[in-house]
Amino acid sequence: MPYFTVCNRQLSWTLTLVLGYLFYLILGAMMFQLLEKQAEAQSRNRFQMKKLMFLQNYTCLDRQALEQFVQVIMEAWEKGVNPEGNSTNPSNWDFSNSFFFAGAVVTTIGYGNLAPSTVAGQVFCVFYALFGVPLNLAFLNRLGKGLTELQKQRIMVNMGTWAGPTVMQTLTMVLFLMAGTLLFLVFPPMIFSYVEGWSYGEGFYFTFITLSTIGFGDYVVGTDPSKHYISVYRSLAAIWIVFGLAWLALIFNLGANLMEKFLQFNKQKPNSGITEVTISKPSGPLNILSIFSLNISQGRY
Repeated sequence: MPYFTVCNRQLSWTLTLVLGYLFYLILGAMMFQLLEKQAEAQSRNRFQMKKLMFLQNYTCLDRQALEQFVQVIMEAWEKGVNPEGNSTNPSNWDFSNSFFFAGAVVTTIGYGNLAPSTVAGQVFCVFYALFGVPLNLAFLNRLGKGLTELQKQRIMVNMGTWAGPTVMQTLTMVLFLMAGTLLFLVFPPMIFSYVEGWSYGEGFYFTFITLSTIGFGDYVVGTDPSKHYISVYRSLAAIWIVFGLAWLALIFNLGANLMEKFLQFNKQKPNSGITEVTISKPSGPLNILSIFSLNISQGRY
């Protein structure tokens, strides 16, 4: 009864995954509520107190006029105009910033701090993303495979032919993880901390939120009107994002495959007949390496 065995295991896996996913979301909601709700209430109270003090100091204004002015500030912020500074602030749509925005579109980061305000710009953005997102995915897959093969070739040159396949796979994976962690997660926050005036923790937070394409928009490089950035600063940041996305996508895919391996996920391949495919229980590092190399050889990365 291979068919029923496969179906039962598929249903069991699906139910486990659904329940685990819901539990993870509920756990995250509870933790965010616990950590952030009180701070939000305190910020709201401070803001209301500041408005009350402002009205007391400037009696020529009434509450309605102040609320209208706050609304103007909010509308400006939603249009990507920083209320700080004056009209001499750099444009959000010069070539460097536009290049950065184009990268945020095709990579689906979507910081939310800047968006096209004209109808023509919005229509173009839709079609630009429609073709740009698949192009970006294809580019990242090719880039990830190229980086992995380059790492493997360097190992072969340095170590010669004495290293077996298992050693080669182990070294490739370890060096790929270490080099990527240093280049994309450890060193960039130092640069952002120096340029933007953030703490290292804030820089690391921005780095991961960006490369994971979450993109909240609470931290974005090159947006402080009090700082003078070099013209190619955001363009260089966009290039770093592209390479970092390719690396982190490999890591996420590897993690997802390892999770499936750990849970003994059985796949049914659509061949001429119905067959049962069983993935054995992981027995050591070789299982992890086989997943990594198999995905690369099949072009999944």
